[in-house]
Amino acid sequence: MNESVIQLKDISKKYNLYNKRLDRLKESLDPRSRSYHNDFFALKNINLNVNRGEILGIVGKNGSGKSTLLQIVSGVLTPTGGTVVTKGMIVALLELGMGFNPEFTGLENIYFYSALLGYKREQIDAIVNDIIEFSELEDFINQPIKTYSSGMKARLAFSVSVNVDPEILILDEVLSVGDELFRRKCYARMEDFFRGGKTILFVSHVAQSINELCTR
Repeated sequence: MNESVIQLKDISKKYNLYNKRLDRLKESLDPRSRSYHNDFFALKNINLNVNRGEILGIVGKNGSGKSTLLQIVSGVLTPTGGTVVTKGMIVALLELGMGFNPEFTGLENIYFYSALLGYKREQIDAIVNDIIEFSELEDFINQPIKTYSSGMKARLAFSVSVNVDPEILILDEVLSVGDELFRRKCYARMEDFFRGGKTILFVSHVAQSINELCTR
């Protein structure tokens, strides 16, 4: 029997669009509570069920709401309407370097980011060498993150995320950065996750990646 680990019911996310900056102030001060904005729905009445072990590919043109959907699932955004139910530890790579302190070294950020995910010092000690080895950043691990390229940040962020053993992994275009060999290495690790019963939500504009990696 399939076990549902992500359930979205009638999810909507609405933003207020103002033609002028002053309109926002006028709306907040208007004694008659008149509206000075247009409603914009990034998502509207979305229903989605994801089972344990699925690798779900999410595709769509820019501005279609893909990232908004992932942010709601991961808890970064609160929906305007609807309900979200998730089961298990979620790690989300929604933006390169999200959760990193640019002034910290790569090594310090491994501990910092892992602590944000709820890991204790001794737990991080046990996996820190695996994270560094997977990232292939041994020569740069004691340098500040602010000196890293986008590809290096992506390597470190992905390496931390897959080594803390999440039950649900959310990836938003992060694998579009980096060299081909490292991307293949990441794909192989995600396939290991799938065989281990993990669940992955994967946004990509590369159709080949979706077709090769995802089960739905």
